[in-house]
Amino acid sequence: MKRRITSCVASIVCLLAGSLAAKPVTVSIDELQANSQQRQTALIITQVMEKFHYRKPQVNDEMSIEMFDRYLESLDANRSFFTARDIAAFERYRLQLDDSLRTGKLDPAFTIFRRFRELVEQRVDYAMALLKKNKFDFDVDEEYQFDRSEADWAVDDAELDDLWRKRVKNDILSLRLAGKAETEITDTLSKRYESISRRVSQMDAEDVFQAYINAFTLSVEPHTSYMSPRLAENFDIGMRLSLQGIGAVLRSTNEFTEIQSTVPGGPAERSGELGGGDRIVGVGQDGDGEMEDVIGWRLQDVVDLIRGPKGSTVRLNILPKSQGVGGRTREVVLVRDEIKLEDKAAKSEIIEPSKGVKVGVIEIPAFYRDFAGQAAGADDFRSTTRDVRRLLDELQAAHVDGVIIDLRRNGGGSLSEATELTGLFIERGPVVQVRDSSGKVEVERDPDPEQVYAGPLAVLVDRNSASASEIFAGAIQDYGRGLILGEPTFGKGTVQTLVDLGRFLRDREDIGRLRLTMAQFFRIEGGSTQHRGVTPDIVFPTSKGANQHGERSLDNALPWASIKPAAHAQLGTAPVPALVDASQRRIANNPGFRFLVEEEDDLISLDEKKTVSLREAVRRAEWDEREKARLDRRNRLRAFRGLAPLASLDDEKEEDDVADTDKDDDKEGIQRIMLEESANILSDQIVAQRPRTAQLN
Repeated sequence: MKRRITSCVASIVCLLAGSLAAKPVTVSIDELQANSQQRQTALIITQVMEKFHYRKPQVNDEMSIEMFDRYLESLDANRSFFTARDIAAFERYRLQLDDSLRTGKLDPAFTIFRRFRELVEQRVDYAMALLKKNKFDFDVDEEYQFDRSEADWAVDDAELDDLWRKRVKNDILSLRLAGKAETEITDTLSKRYESISRRVSQMDAEDVFQAYINAFTLSVEPHTSYMSPRLAENFDIGMRLSLQGIGAVLRSTNEFTEIQSTVPGGPAERSGELGGGDRIVGVGQDGDGEMEDVIGWRLQDVVDLIRGPKGSTVRLNILPKSQGVGGRTREVVLVRDEIKLEDKAAKSEIIEPSKGVKVGVIEIPAFYRDFAGQAAGADDFRSTTRDVRRLLDELQAAHVDGVIIDLRRNGGGSLSEATELTGLFIERGPVVQVRDSSGKVEVERDPDPEQVYAGPLAVLVDRNSASASEIFAGAIQDYGRGLILGEPTFGKGTVQTLVDLGRFLRDREDIGRLRLTMAQFFRIEGGSTQHRGVTPDIVFPTSKGANQHGERSLDNALPWASIKPAAHAQLGTAPVPALVDASQRRIANNPGFRFLVEEEDDLISLDEKKTVSLREAVRRAEWDEREKARLDRRNRLRAFRGLAPLASLDDEKEEDDVADTDKDDDKEGIQRIMLEESANILSDQIVAQRPRTAQLN
């Protein structure tokens, strides 16, 4: 099942910099009309997409149908405002949106939005009236469907009234379960509902146009999107100023702001308390600033609230992925900071998985390169390849028997670094093929004939290893140079560029930018890294949820494809079946993997759940049962690692605060489960390849 995600290019901006958005004001509904610049921009974007996008989309009736549904989804993702009657009234536009783009007549976008704004005001007024009465019976056995993204549209207002009655009841119950007082509940929810209406009323014609155009671009492919002039200007200003963020990529999922991933070296990643799938439900400034409830906020508004001056504090109220929608929230305190190159630099260690075998581990959080230092002519500018070359020299001087490259959670980076890094492990040859929108294929090759390390090699990947990580892992696998271990990777095998749309005008007027997919990566054996990612030679049992992650989970993602292989040497193969058998026997008796698999099963179960009970006793029992199960799992793992049991999950945070120097703490232990088994597998291979006399000795 594809994930329905409201995407926004602004989510990327939150990584490093802030914006100077003007104070929003209520926009008159009469002002919600397209202007001549927007009509012209629509024409240009349509032509650019058809001519330069990798997919070469046809803007026709089929595209119009997809765009129609996606625009409605972008406005009402959870189907909580429009009724089936509203949708029927809009049906006259279903086959007209392609013509709208080609002619620049954008009336459908604004007609639909104006109706949406009216309905939001009506629904918020109804919710506020329900909240004021607050006559709910929490002993009634009924359920609330919190995820309606794939539900039918409500038949009429009466059905919507019942949906909103349950929504308000659920919101009250969730805060009651969190221990909030009645007055605090009323105050929090009043602000939440009012903010929904206020933020929609502040959306101007530029916002509507951007949403409409992105309904088009996202109907083509998920990584192509439009930035309006204002958003593009905020991006530029933010990149120049000393405003910083938390180092996380955010996205909107239904009415939640969800963490898609954390950035290596950033405050979020360093905290160890945030991860993909966690939801941000509140944001507070400094140590005592009011915690703003941000459920239902636009993504850009949440991003603006999170960013601030370097060194300042931001507090996030987090609904962890492991808790589900009806679970317990917790507060995470972060200090805003820039992400320094040294914070995401490669680092190494040596572990001994078995007697007589030493394995060097090099963790690479990102493929980085100090382009500014290189441009300035610095001889010692930092790069992934330079750092890994130094670490390999150190490990070989320590006489390691094999090396593991750990690319878990590595979301990619510099293509040239992925190519050059591969070159450290081969003598010469192609690394990756790149096909552009015209069909032309270029081959990126190892630029250095020196092979720095020729010994036993394994590459550890997971579902978050993407882009440049997949290029490296795919090349190592295609050459037979080393073992790929872990989970199927993300599957991000496309290339984007930022197009200044003003270049297509004589006067170079600023009409925004288009983030355009214009090329695709292919492995040297011809298959793409797109969609499928890289499948490990030995797949760990934690991979069940990986099939619903990454490109595989996105609407309209480019499919897997293949081209002609590039001529390359085959450097060797490993006795994989024997290694798999030995690994499976170890994993079957490993409490660490049992913990990971049970956690994965629990997360999948929560992700598939679309409803919650509105009976307080049932919700409390479910809450307690889930907490007990999670605590039992955690304590079994801690016992295996020789750590004292926790009395509650809350004790884990307190323990972290007083034991920052303990490298064998619980979180560190969880991270090492896959790494230790990878070392065992590589050790098996090393022993198997030794002369028999050496094995007997």
